[in-house]
Amino acid sequence: MTTPHPRLTLTEEVAQALRDGRPVVALESTIISHGMPYPQNVEMATEVEEIIRAEGAVPATIAVLHGTPRAGLGRADLELLATSPDVAKVSVRDLAHVMARGGHGATTVASTMRLAALAGIRVFVTGGIGGVHRGAERTFDISADLTELATTPVAVVSAGVKSILDIGLTLEKLETLGVPVLTYGTDDFPAFYSRVSGFRSPLRADSPEEIAAIMRAQWELGMTAGLSIANPVPDAEEIPAERIDGIIERALAEMAEAGIGGKDATPYLLGRIVELTEGESLRTNIALVKNNARLGARIAIHYARSEG
Repeated sequence: MTTPHPRLTLTEEVAQALRDGRPVVALESTIISHGMPYPQNVEMATEVEEIIRAEGAVPATIAVLHGTPRAGLGRADLELLATSPDVAKVSVRDLAHVMARGGHGATTVASTMRLAALAGIRVFVTGGIGGVHRGAERTFDISADLTELATTPVAVVSAGVKSILDIGLTLEKLETLGVPVLTYGTDDFPAFYSRVSGFRSPLRADSPEEIAAIMRAQWELGMTAGLSIANPVPDAEEIPAERIDGIIERALAEMAEAGIGGKDATPYLLGRIVELTEGESLRTNIALVKNNARLGARIAIHYARSEG
């Protein structure tokens, strides 16, 4: 059993589950504060936690509140994250600054991974991971999610790389960093809104048990990298690539014209795509997060059994 870091505050539910060696699944909070409109963001966060509980695991939504990193949030905490203009988008580089100032921070994939690892949580569910932005050969805009995956032993379940990014270059970068990239149940790497990106998956796994075994083997070898587990959006909920690609290109062009970049790029693009699809992309986003929660809980259960 890993002893949680003393600067972390855990709910009793999360703390007891970790003490007992029961499965715990980390959840990020940027998707609540910067990824979806209110009230859908709170509804999604609550429903995802309930899905994880229904599968037999314990959810641990992670954020920084009043300067304290938290693993496990109540309804009032979720409402604060969803509605307060004072909640910053916090990656790893921002954690110490927000903590020292006593502020509120919604954690990205990278910072959620770091805090989950400090808590002793090995499985983390999100919507999509960040990566190499389109045009990165000029801007050098590459998400800290990738370097965190290379250094932090947490398995991240997503619907693939966000389709607003350069998926091919992101996969190349993950290979260079030595991060195992597994696709669940298919040889095609997914593209967040779509089941197929046009890229072949580097590795394939066909069951939660197999993924848990890969996690165990990875870390028994002393490797510190996490795992990226890509779980395609359900058939009925996907937006086919041939339809979403043009919408993404339009949103990217509008973002460039507005001079938006850096940490503001992804929230802007996701919000604009919701507008351009008249809410369809939001429905797909919610569906894929729920789908990832089911898989993540099952992986966490099998991994906890293997550790017991």
